[in-house]
Amino acid sequence: MTIETVQREPGAAPRPQEAPPVGLPIGILAELTHRCPLRCPYCSNPLELERREAELDTATWKRVLSEAAALGILHVHLSGGEPTARPDLVELTAHCAAEGLYTNLITSGIGRASGMIGALADAGLDHVQVSLQGATAETGDHIGGYKGGHAAKLEFAKQVTDLGLPLTVNAVIHRGNIHEVEAIIDLAVALKARRLEVAHTQYYGWAYANRAALMPARPDVDRSVALVEAARKRLEGVLVIDMVIPDYYARYPKPCSGGWGRRTLNVTPTGRVLPCHAAESIPNLEFWNVREHALGDVWRSSPAFNAFRGTAWMSEPCRSCERREMDFGGCRCQAMALLGDASATDPACAKSPFHARVEALANSEAAAVPPDYIYRTIGGAPTVRTEGA
Repeated sequence: MTIETVQREPGAAPRPQEAPPVGLPIGILAELTHRCPLRCPYCSNPLELERREAELDTATWKRVLSEAAALGILHVHLSGGEPTARPDLVELTAHCAAEGLYTNLITSGIGRASGMIGALADAGLDHVQVSLQGATAETGDHIGGYKGGHAAKLEFAKQVTDLGLPLTVNAVIHRGNIHEVEAIIDLAVALKARRLEVAHTQYYGWAYANRAALMPARPDVDRSVALVEAARKRLEGVLVIDMVIPDYYARYPKPCSGGWGRRTLNVTPTGRVLPCHAAESIPNLEFWNVREHALGDVWRSSPAFNAFRGTAWMSEPCRSCERREMDFGGCRCQAMALLGDASATDPACAKSPFHARVEALANSEAAAVPPDYIYRTIGGAPTVRTEGA
């Protein structure tokens, strides 16, 4: 099943508009590397992963982090890939602490993570988020494509809490592990996590290539929502649980990163600055690089950041919608992926003329026998279809 593309130039940037007011960002995702021991089929990183030799060096990252602090950013997510693959991670964490930036390490918990966490804590690390691919080794190791990974994650999580660091568990949910949602909640409690993210897969990057293998059935999604709601009441004061449902079954879309160019920015391993994690999937946008531009200049003046800021770029039904400053038209990358037009209303929205077809697409894929995973690799990227092509 496919969705027809919107009849506009594919990937066209929005029509010229007066630049909207620009506030200050509050957070930055520092994607230090795309290297990772896991091969998760739902990985949101680009299909073409950036190699080690092209990564920003330590001095450049320090400059960027100092510029982030000067810009008013409050917290830094040290991410990847697997950020502990960078031997300078302790030095970068100490630099963040010296600049007064709150640091959150987003890690798989395997590889160098276990041997590095003590030094990171001493350097001033504030928080750790570790991923779980399932509640059991059988499920987790299969999804992550790494034998022994699940056991290593559990041991790493214990190290984190033994050091007194707050721990968040992130579990990306899909048809391969949705039957373990309740067990994942129980495991987060056992690991003494303070927070759990039950995040249904969002279909970008490798997840988009694996959509037919990952798409859960609607009844299973509804069941997972009910389980989370019950657990929130049961575990109040013990565990905070955040939940993200899959857009393909939603009534209204999520605001993209709190609104395009409104609150956060991403810096890729090679220095391109993005309004959101998947923004490079939109062609014809000009992304500035921290090698040539100061971070504040990128935030205020980059063509990519100003492309979908505010509401003036919107067409109907978004332009006159009472939700236009709540969800800001939804996800630009999703509109691009499903409709071939980043300026269109996100088809996850019930007001989109394509909304029913998106839900039908999800139901069709969830009902089919799932294909094998296309595992994430640094090498060649998979061929990905375009809807309606």
